Amino acid sequence: MSLYAMQKFLFSLNRDAEVQRRYTEGGAARAALLDGYELEPEEREAIDAGDIGKLYVLGCNGQLLMHFAPLLGMPWADYIAAMREGVRKYGPVRAGIYAMTTGHDEKVAGV
Repeated sequence: MSLYAMQKFLFSLNRDAEVQRRYTEGGAARAALLDGYELEPEEREAIDAGDIGKLYVLGCNGQLLMHFAPLLGMPWADYIAAMREGVRKYGPVRAGIYAMTTGHDEKVAGV
């Protein structure tokens, strides 16, 4: 997994108007943009689809994702729900600072 490449892409997307334009244009422009990052197929698919939940499970930082969500037209409550749905659908967060060592339905330290 290329967590660094995913997060580098999201960092650029969140700060660079030209990257945002190419992403939102879709089609060949988006494909050429994504070609510039060393993404695994699963990562690229999640970015291309705007799948916040999958990106979260793959380990993307929530600070980066919370800026990606508005670009997708996703309200805050839907963004939070998408991350929860990602864990339900794809399993525990696999990497990064949010990596899970327990199941999403298990209590940690009695909480």
